[in-house]
Amino acid sequence: MISSTTLITFFITSLVLGMTPGPDNIFVLTQSALRGRLAGILVTLGLCTGLVVHTLAVSFGVAAIFQTSALAFNVLKFAGAAYLLYLAWQAFRATATGFQLGAGSGADAWQLYRRGIVMNITNPKVSIFFLAFLPQFADPAQGSLPAQIMLLGGLFILATLLVFGGIALLAGMLGRRLGQSAPVERAMNRIAGTVFAALALKLMTTDR
Repeated sequence: MISSTTLITFFITSLVLGMTPGPDNIFVLTQSALRGRLAGILVTLGLCTGLVVHTLAVSFGVAAIFQTSALAFNVLKFAGAAYLLYLAWQAFRATATGFQLGAGSGADAWQLYRRGIVMNITNPKVSIFFLAFLPQFADPAQGSLPAQIMLLGGLFILATLLVFGGIALLAGMLGRRLGQSAPVERAMNRIAGTVFAALALKLMTTDR
């Protein structure tokens, strides 16, 4: 199997990539600040479930379709952008509920978890990134390539859990410090809506 040195290098690289500002960690940050630490953790678990799907896709070659087929890439891309615009619309039309920022909200656990899954699996760039990134650390001479890809994917998911979980905790604390305030809640909803809309625009203008 893969050497321990390679695995350690891969894990450190994955941690650094997780800390790099991007759609997923920004998504976790806004949800945690608005809805609380648990919400951020649930979104993180959803995002990581999406990464499981991408890992399996790379292992079995499905991700290559999104790299070679413009139609498949664009269909998934615009589906993801449409979902982000839907979340932006929900955030902009939300009214202040009087809940304690950073201490939870009316969104149920399944809804938050599902948001993370959909956010991740509808981003074809993640599939292409995994297709380009994971095989660099695999070696055909060290055994089954699918098994190595799944091991690397698992380590990447672990790194993501650690980094995004930390973001969720810190952003949840920030939201709680803002306290119970209808104007602040409305402002946070507007910020979240703007972030979702910006992410949708970025995804729509992304090329393979």
